[in-house]
Amino acid sequence: MRDAGGVPSERAPRPKSIDPFLAKIEEKVERLGGKVRADVVHRDLVAMGFRGSERTTRRAVATIKESWRAGRRRVYRPWIPEPGMWLQWDWGEGPRIAGRRTQLFCAWLAWSKFRVVLPSWDQTLGSLTACLDAALRTIGGAPTYLLTDNPRTVTVEHIAKIPVRHPQMVELGRHYGCVVHTCEPFDPESKGGVENTVKIAKADLVPTTTNLRSSYGSFAELQDACARWAEQVNHRMHRSTHRLPAHMLDEELAHLHPLPADPYALALGEERLVGEDRTVRWGDVRYSVPPGHEGRKVWCRVHGDELVIVGQRKHGGPGEQQTGGVALAELWRHQLSTPGRPRIVEAHYPDHPGGNGPRQPKPRPQTKAEERFLAIGPGAETWLIEAAATGVARIRAKMARAIELASLIGTERVDAALGLAAVHGRFGETDLASICDHLTRASAAGPTSVADEEHSAQPGTASWAAFRATPRNRTSTD
Repeated sequence: MRDAGGVPSERAPRPKSIDPFLAKIEEKVERLGGKVRADVVHRDLVAMGFRGSERTTRRAVATIKESWRAGRRRVYRPWIPEPGMWLQWDWGEGPRIAGRRTQLFCAWLAWSKFRVVLPSWDQTLGSLTACLDAALRTIGGAPTYLLTDNPRTVTVEHIAKIPVRHPQMVELGRHYGCVVHTCEPFDPESKGGVENTVKIAKADLVPTTTNLRSSYGSFAELQDACARWAEQVNHRMHRSTHRLPAHMLDEELAHLHPLPADPYALALGEERLVGEDRTVRWGDVRYSVPPGHEGRKVWCRVHGDELVIVGQRKHGGPGEQQTGGVALAELWRHQLSTPGRPRIVEAHYPDHPGGNGPRQPKPRPQTKAEERFLAIGPGAETWLIEAAATGVARIRAKMARAIELASLIGTERVDAALGLAAVHGRFGETDLASICDHLTRASAAGPTSVADEEHSAQPGTASWAAFRATPRNRTSTD
């Protein structure tokens, strides 16, 4: 065999019973794109007169499939990113907060490996715009291309497998100086980095039985967790570059475009001005806004049966020096209402407790005597409020008496006595002095002895054995 030019390790093919049917198998594999099943092929061959076993057919089909795939194997070209060119983003399913689903917006700079993760309630165009603006301002600049897959917020439809871009996404790219681009389907070389970011973020941030992370009580807790996670991974040595992504970002900033001062607001909805009462008007209905936005503009849009309010808030990311530390963020969501039924959240007014009920008066001294009385302590303030509400006579004289007592026995005891008097409604002429005397005696008393149930002074229980209680109302029939 060696002299004849053959290979000794290879066996010479022997004729098989399936050889006359190989052409038919090749035809089926070619026509069905290599996805034909061996049992189906064997059934057709039996109908054609094949008398061999199904095992023979399976071997022949597997060999022909391997030969068919050898010339059609998809080869990936290594994707070498350049600084300042690519930013990839994708969505991942986030944790549930109070039974409601959330989404994780994940962005990844291809060259520096810098990651940004932002939580969101949904994947709508307005939420996507806010997340992109916040991510770019966290980074500190805009790359040349924004790469993602083909969701409906980016690609409207496909014509001859050509993606038709969403018009507002094209305008968003022009606003930031970028080009919104979509990847090839099933192409891990172009979008695999952000896919891994989504996988790692979900494994670390979504509570599971493996990571032992507790559930989130509010959306703000999820935001803080995402910020801490990004801070941790961006200051950790990357496996492929052996450098910190945060340090590489400092170099990549020189290749990024500067960001515009104003965000792209067309997709966020309509502008509204927040009034001094921390409310905006939408459809003749007032909706409250969190503190810190009075006199500023916000953007409102309707999503389902909710009104989404988006505004600018201070941002503490790496791009704070370049962008002024301001980024878009979702401020609040209200259920839509009708005129005459405003949506006011009590948490938006922490400096006005009590809602629509009567407000507690705040003492503001106007004279020296009033200042000296209120300086005694919070008990004096409570006493004055309760006494004024009760209509007590000669309040000023009783205040002067309290000041005299405070100078004699100390402000601490008089303040405690005034608080007790206010709680129990004792505003008589001698009540304050009586309460002070009681507090003095209580503080002068020695330690109180409390009986211990585990020990007793009784010498024993033998004397109780002879005790017989006299029954009452006994009758002869008992």
